[in-house]
Amino acid sequence: MAHGPSDDNTHSNVDTGHPTARTYFTVAMILSVITAIEVGVFYLEGLKHGIIPVLVILSGAKFALVAMFYMHLRYDAKLFSALFIGGLVLAFGVGIALLALFQFFV
Repeated sequence: MAHGPSDDNTHSNVDTGHPTARTYFTVAMILSVITAIEVGVFYLEGLKHGIIPVLVILSGAKFALVAMFYMHLRYDAKLFSALFIGGLVLAFGVGIALLALFQFFV
């Protein structure tokens, strides 16, 4: 049986592309667990010099989850994601340039 061009749009339950309340709850629980891990890492005696990279990685994971789900970047057009990431990279570069300008790395 041949399908016409309009036969693809006959589904009764159309996916809107936005997360459900369950997804938001799951992300909130994941963020809570990551926060608890961050607090726990602070009290580990063996990570005196390695605590900063661990906390940066955990904070980066939390940032990515918040940006993807609560800022809806995961479901928006790729242009919005590109603009957001471009601004973030620019801000990071300016911060590194300021640190270098004021001889932070010396």
